[in-house]
Amino acid sequence: MEAKKVLRQIRMLILFFMFGLLFAGITAIPLISELTWLLAHDNMFPSWMVIWMQGVLEGLTATEKQYPFIIYGIDWLAYAHIVIALLFIGVYKDPIKNIWIIEWAMWSCVIIFPVAFIFGPIRNIPFEHQLIDCSFGVIGLLVLYFTRKKIKQLERLPIGRK
Repeated sequence: MEAKKVLRQIRMLILFFMFGLLFAGITAIPLISELTWLLAHDNMFPSWMVIWMQGVLEGLTATEKQYPFIIYGIDWLAYAHIVIALLFIGVYKDPIKNIWIIEWAMWSCVIIFPVAFIFGPIRNIPFEHQLIDCSFGVIGLLVLYFTRKKIKQLERLPIGRK
């Protein structure tokens, strides 16, 4: 009974993580319409973020108009998020056997920090936005840490071992 409870907890954490990846991927596709909508409700954001979003929208709109093939890269970013989310089906099915996926994902979350803090300034990304990017690494790492901990717990239970 304990193993079933732990397995259910692992699966809930995995589904949460997968949903986050899917949401991030799918919402990357309609960026221009999303930014337009967000800017129509700009009172929800601090002024530095509104200025940033206006610049991003201007850049995306100009790029889409003159070089639409570059926006295609965003579609591939979305695709990558979806494919990575699908990888976690293996953990959902057999967490003990596929713990390596959790460990790989934890390293992926850690790597967000140097990417954000090295390439952010190079690409003129505001520091506040770099922190937002890093928050995904922190949240992901926490979810994955607890998932790994639960998998190790399941592994120690008599019915968890195969």
